[in-house]
Amino acid sequence: MKRGLTRYLFGISALALVPALICTQTSPAAQTAPPRRANELTLAGLRPGKDTVTRAISLHKEPDPNLSSADSPSWFSPGACERLILETDAHGGIQTVRLVPLVYNGMHNCAMVQPGQGWKTGRGIGLRTSCGDIVRTYGEPSSRSPSTKNGQPLELLYYAFDWAGPGVPQVMEVVCTPERDGKPGRVVEITLAASSL
Repeated sequence: MKRGLTRYLFGISALALVPALICTQTSPAAQTAPPRRANELTLAGLRPGKDTVTRAISLHKEPDPNLSSADSPSWFSPGACERLILETDAHGGIQTVRLVPLVYNGMHNCAMVQPGQGWKTGRGIGLRTSCGDIVRTYGEPSSRSPSTKNGQPLELLYYAFDWAGPGVPQVMEVVCTPERDGKPGRVVEITLAASSL
């Protein structure tokens, strides 16, 4: 093939691509990424609906006898001033994992606990985490509702992970303090359950 003809054909091929490139460009609104969505499987290394109390003991040692009952074994982390509470079925299967703050035996150093200490979800969320981090990590909750505890106004974020498929039946509730004086609210309780709460 002659050199001039090759250049001519190459030029035609390049021109044919221009309309295709123009058509594939989308508007800025269409380029917006879908909202982030992530599911959660574990809290304090335990997966409701899959793990047993035996696994909890292998991870966290024996439950605290002063805080536990037969169907609700409980652990206390003095360094983080947190209580880990399980709800179990008749066979020792874990149905619910709950994480709450706790001052135990008159401990007064709980105000010194910093975010990042203590038990966490599989995606690194724990008590005292900024509530904004919850939405950045898991996306918008399935629902939000006001709540109170000991007269303190709170917000309950509810996540249903059924969209992740039948192998992930978990639901999660995160209780936050409200935003105040421009400072974000903080997580004060997390519950992960194998079925609807």
